Amino acid sequence: MTGNNPLIGPNMAEFGPRFPPTSDAYCPRLRRLVYEAAKKLNVPKFLHEGIYAFVSGPSYESKAECRFLKSIGADVVGMSTVPEVIVARHCGIKVVGLSLVTNRAVVHRDLRSDPDAPAEVRPQEEKIASHEEVLEAADARAKDLQTLVKHLVEMI
Repeated sequence: MTGNNPLIGPNMAEFGPRFPPTSDAYCPRLRRLVYEAAKKLNVPKFLHEGIYAFVSGPSYESKAECRFLKSIGADVVGMSTVPEVIVARHCGIKVVGLSLVTNRAVVHRDLRSDPDAPAEVRPQEEKIASHEEVLEAADARAKDLQTLVKHLVEMI
C-alpha cells in the first residue's frame, strides 16, 4: 500500500522480475540473527517485531491516518524503509528491517472541544510530534542501534 511504488516505469529485467513478491520481504535468517545479536547485547526488551506501515511524508501522520493504520494492523508508521525494501527485493537482495521508533502516534479523537464530554472520556493532553523531538529521541538510542548493527554484520 505504498501509493507510489518505486518500481513504476519500464522494468529493467537485469535487476529482477516485473512483479517481485513482497509477501515475505524480510529474510527469516537475518531476522533470527538480529534477535541473537540483541540477546548477546542484553537488549531484547527494546526489540519488537511488528508491522511497519509506510506513508510518503514529508509530514507526520494525522490522527485519522493513525487510527486507520492501527485498524489494519500497523504497529509502527514511517516515511522510509518500504520503498528501499521493494527495490532491494526486486534485485534479489536479502533484507532485514530495523526501525528506531522516535515518536508516538496520536490516535484518538480530541474531545476537549466538546464541552459536554465528561472528563473521564477526554484524552490526556497529547504532544504533537516535532522534528526536533524526533531527532532527540533518535540520538538517545543511536549508540544502541549502532552496536546492534555492528554485531549483526559480524554475525553475517
